[in-house]
Amino acid sequence: MRMAKTITAIIIGLIAVASFIISILQFKEKGFLFNNAYIWASKEERQRMDKRPHYRQSGVVFSLIGILFLLLALEVLLNAGWLLYVFWGVVILTVVYAVVSSIKTK
Repeated sequence: MRMAKTITAIIIGLIAVASFIISILQFKEKGFLFNNAYIWASKEERQRMDKRPHYRQSGVVFSLIGILFLLLALEVLLNAGWLLYVFWGVVILTVVYAVVSSIKTK
């Protein structure tokens, strides 16, 4: 049973690392822009669009997602209980940030 928890925590931790890497790339404005405003825009709109605020928004969101997966991996390993409250707090923060920043960047 302990081995299964460790493997689960490692997989979740790898997802957290991937989220942090994507976040860093988004902050550096490198690679694909993971943002709905960009994804759904036409080719003409994409060329005219100021991508900087969208990269920043995506960078913040992926950072928060990385934190979520890191907290989840720690909870699997430690079975602390209280980490789940922190996890759900960060979930709410992530959703609120995504909605508010999406409205502000329009």
